[in-house]
Amino acid sequence: MEGMEDRIERALKTVRPYLEADGGNVRMVRFRGDVGILEVRWEGTCVTCPMSQLTLRAGVERTLMKEVPEIKRVEAVSG
Repeated sequence: MEGMEDRIERALKTVRPYLEADGGNVRMVRFRGDVGILEVRWEGTCVTCPMSQLTLRAGVERTLMKEVPEIKRVEAVSG
């Protein structure tokens, strides 16, 4: 059976080409299963992009919640 991290990574692979086309990327930091929150970290141009919050909600979060129903929210963390 496929684990949670594998399912999340598979879903992230579907959005990465769009981010990579603009020189960015997103990485999973951790999944807080008790509250359904996935923490991600922006990389590359996504770190300073003024549209990253819109991309997070309209692209990344929507796709991940569809592919992995246990995810209730996606949050970008720094550091």
